[in-house]
Amino acid sequence: MSKELFDRVTAHVSQYVTKQYSTSFSIGISLLDKSIRQDIYAIYGWVRFADEIVDTFHDFDKNALLDDFIHQTYQAIHQKISLNPILNQFQRTVNLYQIDHDLIDTFLASMKMDLDQKKYNRSDYEQYIVGSAEVVGLMCLQVFTKGDKSLYTELMPYARKLGAAFQKINFLRDLKADQEGLGRRYFPQWQEGETLCEKTKLEIMNEIRTDFDNARIGICRLPLCCKSGVYAAYVYYKALYLKIKSTPSEKLIRSRIRIGDARKLLLLMYAKLRVAMNQVSIF
Repeated sequence: MSKELFDRVTAHVSQYVTKQYSTSFSIGISLLDKSIRQDIYAIYGWVRFADEIVDTFHDFDKNALLDDFIHQTYQAIHQKISLNPILNQFQRTVNLYQIDHDLIDTFLASMKMDLDQKKYNRSDYEQYIVGSAEVVGLMCLQVFTKGDKSLYTELMPYARKLGAAFQKINFLRDLKADQEGLGRRYFPQWQEGETLCEKTKLEIMNEIRTDFDNARIGICRLPLCCKSGVYAAYVYYKALYLKIKSTPSEKLIRSRIRIGDARKLLLLMYAKLRVAMNQVSIF
């Protein structure tokens, strides 16, 4: 007997995890071509579970949990099966698209950084951005390009910039939780003992704006199977960027910036329309 039924069940689990943890990414994934949608759910589910270990499970041995997760991940990839539904779907995608194991290693190394490191200098910050965000974008890009190595190589720099922009926006959105709940301070521009001033915030925002501008070039060159979904995510995060930019820095430290569900749907429709009209614009 084949394991098709088991794979369908584990696929539903990855999709459910994505929808429970992120409505914004779920919206973007819903605009991807059906042929690749499940693979992006698989990547997100795996990334989400690793992130949960280091961010949430405070009453447990995080080091042991992460080591076990890493072991089970590679065991699943090697055996091409796992009774953990998230790992079963992830291994399927990794093996199907021959996702580079160096990307997986780099991501997991960034998760290990979160276990012990609380303050980041410029070098650590850039290393963490690569591992926690840029390589995730590259995993997705390997799915989007479906084995076209030339196209993958061409789009790599833009995918990395988009992942970096998303992560830096997440840092700004989660300042309160990261600093008060986890004791983390990612931005090297924000020195310990200082309040987040408008000058520092503007420096960070300009860095993110450059990432967004570079990433948009790559979005214009993406295959049609993924362009709407990626552009929707870009538009959503650009809306977050603009809202954060207009929010006083002292308020950023006290609250989490959000985009309401109704506006998310409007942004989705906007993105879908712009791609249909071949007008992927600067938003």
